[in-house]
Amino acid sequence: MKQLLPALLFVWLLLGTVPASATVTLEAFTFDTEAEELHFRDLIAEIRCLVCQNQSLADSDAELAHDLRAEVYGMVQEGRSDAEIVDFLVNRYGDFVLYNPPLKPATYLIWFGPFVLLAIAAFLLVRALRRQGQAPAAEISAAERKRLDAMLGRPAVHDKDNDA
Repeated sequence: MKQLLPALLFVWLLLGTVPASATVTLEAFTFDTEAEELHFRDLIAEIRCLVCQNQSLADSDAELAHDLRAEVYGMVQEGRSDAEIVDFLVNRYGDFVLYNPPLKPATYLIWFGPFVLLAIAAFLLVRALRRQGQAPAAEISAAERKRLDAMLGRPAVHDKDNDA
């Protein structure tokens, strides 16, 4: 039983921290309906934290994320639509604030950049492999072959060209 106690304590601590961290972002906000709260949660899950950059507003604990959540909350309470809220944030912070930016000339690099880099890498790999296949194999001299055989511990191969 004494051996099991530390493991149980560890699991209890892990499980005890999950719910607390999940409710940190919304604890200060009150909603009239569950639908309004769900709408707010969905909206902040689609918006990128500008400080963390790889987290949504819902997941981030940065000070700017707190401010943006409060701003989005205020707009939801005013009855603004998702499109109005997203347009406000995009006008203020740019398309980067969205996890799925729209496809337009300004975002072509975001959407197509990885594919272009992959195509360039594939082209360079194929080119290097073709060049390697076309290059003649380097011949080594008899003295180098003897030295290599000695290093590898192989008996020296009798070479007819060296007998003459």
